[in-house]
Amino acid sequence: MAARLYPRSVEEVFKDFKGRRVALVKALTTDVEEFYQQCDPERENLCLYGHPHGEWEVNLPVEEVPPELPEPALGINFARDGMQEKDWLALIAVHSDSWLLSVAFYFGARISIDKADRKRLFSMINELPTVFEVVTGAAKKLQKEKSPVSNSSSKSKSNSKPVKVSKPQPKDEEEELDEEEDDEHGETLCGACGDNYASDEFWICCDICEKWFHGKCVKITPAKAEQIKQYKCPSCCNKRPRP
Repeated sequence: MAARLYPRSVEEVFKDFKGRRVALVKALTTDVEEFYQQCDPERENLCLYGHPHGEWEVNLPVEEVPPELPEPALGINFARDGMQEKDWLALIAVHSDSWLLSVAFYFGARISIDKADRKRLFSMINELPTVFEVVTGAAKKLQKEKSPVSNSSSKSKSNSKPVKVSKPQPKDEEEELDEEEDDEHGETLCGACGDNYASDEFWICCDICEKWFHGKCVKITPAKAEQIKQYKCPSCCNKRPRP
């Protein structure tokens, strides 16, 4: 049996954390329909795992005692039909945040990082919105006033960054506005992974909920976006009434 490769530096631990976090956010947002179906209350205790390569998995807990890594919350499937879906997802998101920190600092303990490196690791982690903030929309609300303001006709699907509508400005004022908008876009968060806006990435806006997404997170390319008259993000497509 091959030995597990553990992160060997603060940077590698943070990279592992980011990969697992992206996976968990995907499960609870863009892949929520599939995640919901896999959490059958009739099955045994299930856990939601996020893997470093960005993929998630719903599975039974490991049988080793003690486990090789900290384990996620157990039995997430049992409450699925006894709660409002948004409350159920929010509860799983909170436990997922706790698990992510447990795994990160477990790795930190294995490589014996000192007080300064522990503080640096937490600072790097703390720069990202929590899974709970992304899933509940709290991260979006915190940035609402700084989000791009646009109407439906201005939500260009082919632009490489969010477009903000404004009146024509003289050249000097336009340059100043560009700088301000870059700052604002830097605070814009992807509705899928929760990461910040980057000017070299393609983004698309949902015409229903008006959230912005990395094209790669929702599997939309600039060419494909040109053919879409009204874009609906995965969450809006999957919304369905609950009793």
